[in-house]
Amino acid sequence: MEIKRIEGEIEAILFAMGEAVELPRIARAIRQDPTTTENIIRNMMIRYQEEERGIQIIELENSFQLCTKKEYYDSLIRIAAQPKKPTLTDVMLETLSIIAYKQPVTKAEIEKIRGVKCDHAINKLMDYDLVRELGRLDAPGRPILLGTTEEFLRCFGVQGLEDLPEMDPVQLEDFKAEAEEEIQLKLDV
Repeated sequence: MEIKRIEGEIEAILFAMGEAVELPRIARAIRQDPTTTENIIRNMMIRYQEEERGIQIIELENSFQLCTKKEYYDSLIRIAAQPKKPTLTDVMLETLSIIAYKQPVTKAEIEKIRGVKCDHAINKLMDYDLVRELGRLDAPGRPILLGTTEEFLRCFGVQGLEDLPEMDPVQLEDFKAEAEEEIQLKLDV
């Protein structure tokens, strides 16, 4: 009976918070050690999956969140107003990719990679809560360091940055060759 009460506490915490909660905070709230708490949560995750429930617990960088399963989205939009999803342009996706793979990164470093200004893209990504300020670089001018957010992980369905896909080495060489050709064309003009 004790385990059911603890699972109920975890459900209540995750439901009430409405966002990801760090494992140590959950453990403190239910008066259990982090290892026991994690085992209970993982068992809940498996059971939710097996029972084909409408909710699930997802993990985001050692934090857990209670949310609905995406396969029930159609049912949800029939009863609720359709949420407005941010539209990511190619420029924003390119900027977000640079930030995700190079973080912490400054705006100047992003602009050097892209070859153009990126103020608008960075501001929009911050508005969409996909990018945040991580601090300041200890260098002249103290430029802002940028990185991705928990919302980024949630939107792209990854638990942590280590789960981001790796670039195919062959494709990377093709990109480098294209860039070198483009540079050569600009120099020839």
